[in-house]
Amino acid sequence: MSIKLKKVEHASIQYLTVEGIKVLLEQPDVSTTKGRRDLALLSLMYDTGARVQEIIDLMPSSIQLDHPCTIRLFGKGKKTRIVPLMDKQVNILRYYLNEHELLSSSARSYPLFSNSRNEKMTRPGITYILLKYAEKAKNKCPNLIPEKLCCHSLRHSKAMHLLQAGVNLVYIRDILGHVSVQTTEVYARADSRQKREAIEKAYTGVLPQILPMWENNNNLMQWLKSF
Repeated sequence: MSIKLKKVEHASIQYLTVEGIKVLLEQPDVSTTKGRRDLALLSLMYDTGARVQEIIDLMPSSIQLDHPCTIRLFGKGKKTRIVPLMDKQVNILRYYLNEHELLSSSARSYPLFSNSRNEKMTRPGITYILLKYAEKAKNKCPNLIPEKLCCHSLRHSKAMHLLQAGVNLVYIRDILGHVSVQTTEVYARADSRQKREAIEKAYTGVLPQILPMWENNNNLMQWLKSF
């Protein structure tokens, strides 16, 4: 006889609204080299829906800047996927690549994003960058930035925004690199829950209240009260 697995309540998906993403990406100081790097890093994480490790493993050779502009991400199980890049993202990346001399053939295998020691960035390092700007964004617009935020929140945000824009789940699956569309469906379920919660908050009682028929029956109510 098999033992049934205990049902575990899944945590809700933490993601930012489109307005929250805009505020977050406004925080890096683009007058500095580090600020421009951080903007390129965070905007690429969001735009591609990439996992942190996929961003860490990126090299200049992963980017195709000629039309159609794309990026090659190396996902779980050494599987690769091609994600299209939008024009604004291409402009940010092109400037970043030129500034750091990463367009030359000799730099094709360098890390796309590196730290102050010119080493490949780490997960804690990228998390630090995200949380630093999230804190600044929270001070500016506290209602737009969730209390709990992690790098995966940018991936969740991209998925939710694509879904809310009407993009087919199959395309979202391909962009995120999910093996099955069933994995991607979690965003559709979360979006339905969010919509219901929003409707409940904004709900105004306009429908007439229908009382049980016995409440208008005085004889029946008197009889019930006698017990």
